[in-house]
Amino acid sequence: QIDKYLYAMRLSDETLIDIMARFRREMKNGLSRDFNPTAAVKMLPTFVRSIPDGSEKGDFIALDLGGSYFRILRVKVSHEKKQTVQMETEIYNTPEDIMHGSGTRLFDHVAECLGDFMEKQQIKDKKLPVGFTFSFPCRQSKLDEGILITWTKRFKASGVEGADVVRLLNRAIKKRGDYDADIMAVVNDTVGTMMTCGFDDQRCEVGLIIGTGTNACYMEEMRHIDLVEGDEGRMCINTEWGAFGDDGSLEDIRTEFDREIDRGSLNPGKQLFEKMVSGLYMGELVRLILVKMAKEGLLFEGRITPELLTKGKFETKHVSAIEKSKEGLNKAKEILTRLGVEPSHEDCIAVQHVCTIVSFRSANLVASTLGAILNQLRDNKGVGRLRTTVGVDGSLYKMHPQYARRLHKTTRRLVPDSEVRFLLSESGSGKGAAMVTAVAYRLSEQHRLIDETLAEFKLTHEQLLQVKKRMRAEMEAGLKKKTHETAKVKMLPTFVRSTPDGSENGDFLALDLGGTNFRVLLVKIRSGKRRTVEMHNKIYAIPIEVMQGTGEELFDHIVTCISDFLDYMGIKGARLPLGFTFSFPCKQTSLDAGILLNWTKGFKATDCEGEDVVYLLREGIKRREEFDLDVVAVVNDTVGTMMTCAYEDPNCEIGLIVGTGSNACYMEEMRNIEMVDGEQGRMCVNTEWGAFGDNGCLDDIRTIYDKAVDDYSLNAGKQRYEKMISGMYLGEIVRNILIDFTKRGFLFRGQISETLKTRHIFETKFLSQIERARGKKVLIRGGQGFPKGNGRIKKDFMLVPSPVKGGALQRPVAVLHSADAAGPPSPTAIVSFRSFSRIMHQTVKDLAPNCDVTFLLSEDGSGKGAALITAVGCRLRDAEQ
Repeated sequence: QIDKYLYAMRLSDETLIDIMARFRREMKNGLSRDFNPTAAVKMLPTFVRSIPDGSEKGDFIALDLGGSYFRILRVKVSHEKKQTVQMETEIYNTPEDIMHGSGTRLFDHVAECLGDFMEKQQIKDKKLPVGFTFSFPCRQSKLDEGILITWTKRFKASGVEGADVVRLLNRAIKKRGDYDADIMAVVNDTVGTMMTCGFDDQRCEVGLIIGTGTNACYMEEMRHIDLVEGDEGRMCINTEWGAFGDDGSLEDIRTEFDREIDRGSLNPGKQLFEKMVSGLYMGELVRLILVKMAKEGLLFEGRITPELLTKGKFETKHVSAIEKSKEGLNKAKEILTRLGVEPSHEDCIAVQHVCTIVSFRSANLVASTLGAILNQLRDNKGVGRLRTTVGVDGSLYKMHPQYARRLHKTTRRLVPDSEVRFLLSESGSGKGAAMVTAVAYRLSEQHRLIDETLAEFKLTHEQLLQVKKRMRAEMEAGLKKKTHETAKVKMLPTFVRSTPDGSENGDFLALDLGGTNFRVLLVKIRSGKRRTVEMHNKIYAIPIEVMQGTGEELFDHIVTCISDFLDYMGIKGARLPLGFTFSFPCKQTSLDAGILLNWTKGFKATDCEGEDVVYLLREGIKRREEFDLDVVAVVNDTVGTMMTCAYEDPNCEIGLIVGTGSNACYMEEMRNIEMVDGEQGRMCVNTEWGAFGDNGCLDDIRTIYDKAVDDYSLNAGKQRYEKMISGMYLGEIVRNILIDFTKRGFLFRGQISETLKTRHIFETKFLSQIERARGKKVLIRGGQGFPKGNGRIKKDFMLVPSPVKGGALQRPVAVLHSADAAGPPSPTAIVSFRSFSRIMHQTVKDLAPNCDVTFLLSEDGSGKGAALITAVGCRLRDAEQ
């Protein structure tokens, strides 16, 4: 009979799954910038970005205001052998007249209680970090601010809604003047619960309160939170799910009793979901049902007493007592007798059944909304099965004998692909507020130390001007006969005296050696009205054992690759002019002779340094006895890049490479090149600027990480500038920073994986990927776990080495400017990062305000450039003849 009577309160799994889908939609609306203003479920960002990681320590105070009692805690988190938490608590009353009075009176009361607590603890002279658990809906734009949206739970203090509660409390403390407090965080009780449980179980990412009121929070991906800038990492969202249904979305499941409860409440039309499930209303719901059933003669033989008609006489604690399995019926008789209804045994059974239906409905509804959150977490992680922990607090969950079991069972039934652990918060949300404060304190301290460390990479305008000045001095030393030998920036003449003029014509071979891959190209250049360049190429690998074997083995391998290419193109019989892009420091004595000064980029082949690489190539061709080639030019890849771009833009007179290595070349006036006879015209100079700083002139801007990378490189003490800026080393610089920050406990819970210890495991391409994406998968691929809350730190060292580059690029631009070059200089850049090129362009502009610089990206690489140099060389040779 009762089941029939309360049929609308018994919800099928089908209905619960439907409610789950509705709540998921409400969550989406609350997270959206467009729909949030009208959304019932506000999904408030809390600015809590990390759960405890076990490294927190310190002395904290927590305030907990959320009901008729006000708690203050002193929480000491210490580290000896393991992390321990000591707590001392004092409970203060919040009288009804203060709850319903003015906001000033309420916060004066809180400040007075805090002063009393500090007096008792003898800490009035200390300024301890304070966490404030304020269990009402607040809008936050930072961790230490909370704008009260609306009062709930019988609070009605005037002048607080729309105000910042932290400011109100600070004002009350200041007015007293007898102590000081540093309020670092204002948190909801739900967040406090999650943080308390997160201290014990780091898998905890949901907080749930089912007590006087109800609410939940969870860790959401930043990319889904429209209301907060940034896509990196996660942030705790306070759902404020008590307001679910305020927009009418639950009307089909609300009963006449729910509507009556709402009409008689302090806030009609608001917190409708909370009124269906929470402890503040459950006893009253049961009383209203009992009154109606008695009126209809279904209970107590139709007797209705003044007590039964009195609002609040049947409390939620009575529901809990009546539902106890053994003594429940006795308790029912005792409670009902106090209400004057003289119940029969059947009445007691019936009342127990009513209580069960009402409390069961509450557990089922909470399971539905919780299920929606769990599905969101699972989808965010992209996993088939979610493993997570829900931290729970609240008197209804704790005190009701059946509630927790029912909630767990329904949740697992509704979300079968989630493995959920429910962890009871033993210390309440006050400890959680202290933990939020401890985490905030830890993070702010870490960020300070991180910023301090990374500040060395962020070069000022003045520092860059100094770098520019030093590079100019090094260039001049490299160009002068007297100082050339000792100069570190070698300023090597390339004997390339002209950029293409458009008349080049013919078929040319080009070789491109500068890394682990080797390219052979056939370049067909056609002049005339419609200039065209047709290219065919094949890429060959150079095994590490060849890179680091003998010179003969290396050049035999190169000739084998050429032979294969000539066969592939069917041109073995032709004696074609060849240009050799050789991307290593060479001293040239003519266009077709280059003495290798030293290997870079991991090459170590013996018997090559000090030798003419064109001679070594010709000898390799002779040994092969298969074909002959006319080696016209040996060029650096930087020169090749300049020539490629100069073919498109005649104003191009600087070549710049920013890739595995880094270098620049430019067209210098012959009168400034003392190493080559002649005053007339210009010649391309290969700066070999990678060695800038090898004499110690950059030591003031080299960091400990630069030094570590240099110390463990193949050529310690050499190419220092290149090691600060180029692709071969940037990833390694970041890896060294990661290791240092992990050792200092800033990252990965202080645990360095074996993989992260592996040199060069963190590739430079990861920097581009992290900057472009969100970084998480990249780091895991590097073998290091990526704990929650590290996203911001990662982002911090994304671009720090970049500004140095702008400073160095500036030097050739300045030379051109001072040489009064015709037309705007137009360096070309090969760049990996979106931000890298942008920052570099801007820095050049800042450091060379009198130069109008255009950057032209070389699409075809330096191989085409080598062919063009060969074509120019042939043109000039023919002209001479």
